[in-house]
Amino acid sequence: MATQNVLEMEAIEVKKVTPGDLKQLQEISKQTFLETFSASNSEANMNKYLEEGFALEKLSKELSSDQSEFYFAFSGEELIGYLKLNFGSAQTELQENEGLEIERIYVLQAFHGKKIGQLLYEKALEIAKDHHASYVWLGVWEENPRAISFYQKNGFIPFDKHVFRLGDDEQTDILMKKSL
Repeated sequence: MATQNVLEMEAIEVKKVTPGDLKQLQEISKQTFLETFSASNSEANMNKYLEEGFALEKLSKELSSDQSEFYFAFSGEELIGYLKLNFGSAQTELQENEGLEIERIYVLQAFHGKKIGQLLYEKALEIAKDHHASYVWLGVWEENPRAISFYQKNGFIPFDKHVFRLGDDEQTDILMKKSL
């Protein structure tokens, strides 16, 4: 209940991540990924992905790219989630200049159901429109019904699938797209 009261009293603020935020980005990335997927995956695969996928060197390279952008969501001073967007050749699949990839929208579990994901999604749409994208797309794990439902409610439709490697486990992501 205290968390809900804090959210009601303080507006959620979305801020662009800067290179000085690298350690915070790594921490929120690992924490939200672990909270979201640890129950459905082996500890070994999770640990391998957390170390490789969110290594400081990798995040630093992504953060310094002019084709990727990260945004933090704050409730007061508390970092509660983040968004990662990719443009052009930084996109994991389509890599078309008229598209924008929403690679990640992750929110701390304690803040699920509080419209933080929706706020980050709306920020992604705002940026897509500013970049004159004609569509946004993303990949979502086929075993994540909560996320699939969220994107379907926001007008995304499946158009393909791809393999996502988590440690030594090959998983299937549903690729979804929304025209703007």
